[in-house]
Amino acid sequence: MSDAVAVFGDLKAESDELDLIVRELREADWAADTPAAGWTVAHQIAHLAWTDAVALLAVTDPGAFAVEAQRAADDPAGFVDEAARAGAAQPAPVLLARWRDGRDRLGAALGEAPPGARFPWYGPPMSAPSLATARLMETWAHGQDIADALGVERVPTARLRHVARIGVRARDYAYLLRGEQPPAEPFRVELTGPEGELWVYGPEGAAQYVTGPALDFCLLVTQRAHRADLAVRAKGPDAGHWLEIAQAFAGPPGKGRAPGGARGRGV
Repeated sequence: MSDAVAVFGDLKAESDELDLIVRELREADWAADTPAAGWTVAHQIAHLAWTDAVALLAVTDPGAFAVEAQRAADDPAGFVDEAARAGAAQPAPVLLARWRDGRDRLGAALGEAPPGARFPWYGPPMSAPSLATARLMETWAHGQDIADALGVERVPTARLRHVARIGVRARDYAYLLRGEQPPAEPFRVELTGPEGELWVYGPEGAAQYVTGPALDFCLLVTQRAHRADLAVRAKGPDAGHWLEIAQAFAGPPGKGRAPGGARGRGV
């Protein structure tokens, strides 16, 4: 099975795993603060539900998506928080049902998309597999915030390869967001997967490279942990700078988080 096809099933599996964490939560747990300042568990699920709905618009109604994209352009700092607040105000059963229905509908739409089709997004247009990868990345990252808030230890899976890949491919995007010129030369990235396997990106023999556990790299590029708290290492000044600004998600530059273990929202 190609990775482009596998990502559809992996997106469902990632969502189902998060569902197992939140499905039996008490009302107080939904109101628990997550490491993202001002965001509770309910805010995190509301954000996922809203973003799934917007992604479904991109696939099924590009004109309606363009309206949403303009709202984002008009208020890049506030539109995400506004949607999360509105969703978090719903009763937990309603919010949970909304998230489940939206992700199922999005999964079906992505799976039925014609090969080669591209859809608008908050950046370059994306294919159905790429959009599914982006949704998996966000589901995993916001799931990490929820797990941290609830004291749940998640077991890393091979699904992290999708998060890692989008993190590597977004290298130049992170520079451009900050008005910086991306390095001309490619980097080598060598990551150790959950089962000890090696995931490799970039040319062999590159002068600058990054190494470390895949989990730590994924936490870094989703800005769920500070570089100082992770075992990700760089050789070369450009590779080192990239680890300071890496960002796998669309939107304005993330604020990251302070060192010391408290995670911060980037997506």
